[in-house]
Amino acid sequence: ARKIAATQVATPQGFKVHPKLAPQLQRRITMLDDGTIDWSGGEMLALGSLLLEGHTVRLAGQDVGRGTFSNRHAVIHDYENGSEWIPLRELISGSTHLFVIDSLLSEYAALGFEYGYSLEREDALVLWEAQFGDFANGAQTIIDEFISSSLQKWGERSSLVMLLPHGYEGQGPDHSSGRIERFLTLAAENNMTIAQPSSASSYFHLLRWHVKNPARRPLIIFEPKSMLRLKAAAAQLSDFTSGTFTPVLSDPAINSASKIVLCSGKIYWELVAERAKRSDNSTAIIRLEQLYPLAIDQILAELSKAPNAKLIWVQDEPANQGPWPFISSNLQEALGARKLNRISRKSAASPASGSIYMHEQEQKALLAEVFAS
Repeated sequence: ARKIAATQVATPQGFKVHPKLAPQLQRRITMLDDGTIDWSGGEMLALGSLLLEGHTVRLAGQDVGRGTFSNRHAVIHDYENGSEWIPLRELISGSTHLFVIDSLLSEYAALGFEYGYSLEREDALVLWEAQFGDFANGAQTIIDEFISSSLQKWGERSSLVMLLPHGYEGQGPDHSSGRIERFLTLAAENNMTIAQPSSASSYFHLLRWHVKNPARRPLIIFEPKSMLRLKAAAAQLSDFTSGTFTPVLSDPAINSASKIVLCSGKIYWELVAERAKRSDNSTAIIRLEQLYPLAIDQILAELSKAPNAKLIWVQDEPANQGPWPFISSNLQEALGARKLNRISRKSAASPASGSIYMHEQEQKALLAEVFAS
């Protein structure tokens, strides 16, 4: 890990890093010791470790070098002459390559190319990132015709990773949803993996698990936005050097639950904060890091720890969107007589409100309902 992080400050001779960026790069060294490894740090460790193991890494999309939210900084520009420096390339050896490509403003063309590249480079980690999750709308033809069904139609195996920023934070209807429900509707016959990691370490292990998985299939990751820098979601170095990707994460903080909340993504941290605020010690919060294939046995094992607890699915998205339509139709049958309740925004045609005030009121009411008696 330290060898990977050291690349971030190994500035080439004469290269001028912007004074405001230099401290951010330096922090990628200190975060290893102070236990504050954030999302971008976890990604750096994942990509760097794979490069050291001889895997080619290709990351493409709009503004991926910097990161839409000024978070990644995989490509550094000299602020005097504009020349480029890609720190992780110091880890390359032999025939291994690292490509970081800011693509043209055509999701259809860019995603189609990366899909084709992934077919030919079986040993490579190929990632395409949308600037916002719903920008994938422009590539829906590629998603429907190839990514979701090429294995079943033509026997083509792709391990392409789609990174789709997703999060309800009051940015409006066009920058909130990566359309989780669309991908879950297309999910069948183990055709792809759909995940929404809730921490930097979970994201790290997910990327590494995906590359090592012999059953090559596309991976759809719903990335966070505000959670990129959320201190609560940061991780210790030990979280990266041990363990593996876990589809279902239990709640060790609650021993005897009268209520069990199931959720995925950013909402988890808001629920934990609200629980602490209310000094609630009877509500367990279980995270589904992987939405498809749904880890039914692991979920049931967690729920069996409190057989009489009330079960609630909680999500930011409206009831007709997000994971709920898929969860309700696939998990309820396995639960038998136990009912899975839902708390979310009401069904809506638009993914999110265009008013920050309305968003905040909806979110406050949602959290209050979860912990109501």
